[in-house]
Amino acid sequence: MIALISGTVAVRRSDHVIVDCGGVGYRLAISAETLKHVPAVGLTVTLHSHLVVRDDALALYGFASEQERDLFLLLLAVQSVGPKVALGVLSAAPPRELLAAVAAGDVGRLQSAPGVGKRTAERIVVELRERVGTALPEAAISIARTDDPRALARDALLGLGYTSSEIDDLLDGAPEASTEELISHALRSARR
Repeated sequence: MIALISGTVAVRRSDHVIVDCGGVGYRLAISAETLKHVPAVGLTVTLHSHLVVRDDALALYGFASEQERDLFLLLLAVQSVGPKVALGVLSAAPPRELLAAVAAGDVGRLQSAPGVGKRTAERIVVELRERVGTALPEAAISIARTDDPRALARDALLGLGYTSSEIDDLLDGAPEASTEELISHALRSARR
């Protein structure tokens, strides 16, 4: 399996890049989020990758981070979500925001992704909600230790990569609510 591609950017488009690795050009389909991290043509880039093998093609997908690649693989495990839809979801927001949206059951956030309708968004939430705890083991461990909604939301946000000071700012002024509502409040604040 091809897990990492490192080389010079030969072509940079909105949906793919071609990376020249020692005279061989690898075409990688990418999300809009990954495109933000791809430098200009002629510069060096390193992308995590995943190879999808089909009867009629070999397709290579590139990601700016391992977290994004792991989320792509989680999305592919959802019934009726293929690589194109998974890239659409990944284009909607950074991986930690998408994981938080799944954890909070925010179907509307997922529906904003290109090619994702209401049913697909609901299916993603239903099938991945429990797996998100696996993707964020430190958040899952913390959840087992307390029942306080604010502490649970804090631990989940830590698991998503936010720092303690960022979390304090994001939860500042949040009303007393359920864990999901607190996480949603924090993520809305982060988008501003």
